[in-house]
Amino acid sequence: MEQSSSFSVGQRVHSSTDPRRVGTVKYVGNVEGYSGTWVGVEWDNEGDGKHDGSINGVRYFQARSQNSASFVRPHNLSPGISLLQALKLRYKTHSTKEDEEEMYVLSGSNQRVSVQLVGKEKIEEKLSKFEELKSASISYLGVSSPGGPDEIRAAVPNLKELDLTGNLISDWKDVGSICEQLPNLVALNLSNNLMMQNVTGLPLLKGIRVLVLNNTGINWSQVEILERSLPAIEELHLRGNNLSTIKTTSSPTVEGFDSLRLLNLEDNCIAEWTEILKLSQLKSLEQLYLNKNKLTSIFYPDDNKIQELLSNRDSHEESYLPFQNLRCLLLGSNKINDPASIDSLNSFPKLIDTRLSDNPITDPGRGGMPRYVLVARLAKVEILNGSEISACERKESEIRYVRLVMSKLLDNPEEITRLHPRLVELKKFHGIEDERPSVGAAGPQKMATGLLSVTLKCVGPSMGEKLPLTKKLPATTTVGKLKVLCESFFKLKSLKLKLFLHEEGSPLPILLDDEMASLMDVGVGNESMILVDEES
Repeated sequence: MEQSSSFSVGQRVHSSTDPRRVGTVKYVGNVEGYSGTWVGVEWDNEGDGKHDGSINGVRYFQARSQNSASFVRPHNLSPGISLLQALKLRYKTHSTKEDEEEMYVLSGSNQRVSVQLVGKEKIEEKLSKFEELKSASISYLGVSSPGGPDEIRAAVPNLKELDLTGNLISDWKDVGSICEQLPNLVALNLSNNLMMQNVTGLPLLKGIRVLVLNNTGINWSQVEILERSLPAIEELHLRGNNLSTIKTTSSPTVEGFDSLRLLNLEDNCIAEWTEILKLSQLKSLEQLYLNKNKLTSIFYPDDNKIQELLSNRDSHEESYLPFQNLRCLLLGSNKINDPASIDSLNSFPKLIDTRLSDNPITDPGRGGMPRYVLVARLAKVEILNGSEISACERKESEIRYVRLVMSKLLDNPEEITRLHPRLVELKKFHGIEDERPSVGAAGPQKMATGLLSVTLKCVGPSMGEKLPLTKKLPATTTVGKLKVLCESFFKLKSLKLKLFLHEEGSPLPILLDDEMASLMDVGVGNESMILVDEES
């Protein structure tokens, strides 16, 4: 009879044949219709199991999905190993005679010639000297405990960086024990370890400056408790924890974290910008990563909102300008869909780097803003979507933007001010005069905005090699008319064309699919490049 005492409900385990197949014990005992003892496991990765905790009509536990649970024989599971055992597995490896015999190449006469790795002995010797090890990665090795008292301290006293991604650590007391034994440790990665909800037994971790807790199941209440043990924390990574709210206990805004420079909240479920405003009093925060959340709009708090945020703070507590040191704000892959959100970024005092890609408002294919409009509307941003904005790009973008707005909203100045807050400033800066409407037989008409120098480049697979052409075209030329001109310029009468605007700094060209829109309407400016392709 197999013994069940080696496993208990709640214990973290992995498959004995695959340390990356990790789960939590949910049941230990008999299974009706089968002999012996079984361990019911809910796997971290959905799809690793065969059922939801019930078998043959009998429920033993409730798993989160139909295929995330399994019943496993105890000998097919591992409770894990100690941190020191993992270090030895990863770094104290020596080539055996059999390994060396397998390292060969075949000569011209089909004879084996042994291969010698130059410097192999020195590398092995260096890695085997644990006392000199300063950085260690022991991810997915089944680490479940710190091991014996002080054994880590004795083995790797100079360790500064430790990556424990994907192991079986779950108890915060074990984390505290590891950190206490490593006085020089500054960076710790616990990603993909499912941590306990109860944060207890954690000592003061004075040296930790970087803590990575991606996909650990942590919530903000736990983060608040952790803050008390992390007086020197500078980077905190909390990706993929299904966070939807930032719940503070004693204050309307997040307190503490005096040294925190980078906070990563990517790939969570935050939908309300008011939750993010709770971070606005983090005085040292320079980088805030919010990619892949569910934000629909953002705004910079006005005086009334600031007073509301600070209303319940103790009067003796110092308050700061919201996001006073924020330099980088990443907002890619959200649901932002209003121009006011884009314009609000100008109010952040020091913001120079932002990501806005994969939002409806920045997708020209869905009626969003092309890059040149974003550049023009964002006065202080120097890096947009990971691409630096050059002085030349800024100047051209702002001029194109001004002319586009003037062509559409000339007769409604109040609407211009509301929808385009920078227009007056940009007109003055670039010396662009208002264009007066002229009156013709058909009534009032706007003046043409001049000729645009446009480079046309053939990229279609059946077009052959054709040199790019630079043409001067009226800004009022429609996309449909330009297609007809391209047929003539490049002698492409038998092809159905499609045109793309290629913008500096944009990763992908923009399809020009509205044949009635003018070049100015679709954002074509002076010295723009248009790619001439063919329908597939």
